[in-house]
Amino acid sequence: MKCEDEMTERLIKLEIEKLPEGQFLATSPELPGLLAQGRTLAETLEIAQDVARRLVESYIEHGDPLPEALRGELPAKFDLSIPVAA
Repeated sequence: MKCEDEMTERLIKLEIEKLPEGQFLATSPELPGLLAQGRTLAETLEIAQDVARRLVESYIEHGDPLPEALRGELPAKFDLSIPVAA
């Protein structure tokens, strides 16, 4: 298994849903099994990133092929939205 420093970063799409009780839920159509819930959008994204990392580690440990979205190179330029408190 690659050590964390050797892993190449990839972008995956997340779908974020605001739940009726005010929390946020993140899933990914590109990484089956990714499910993250947090009190804030920032917390949910942090949890989703950790869950994604653990899922990728599991794929690698078990010798399973990575999902298609994780096989390509990171584009040279991309748009990314981040949560900002205002």
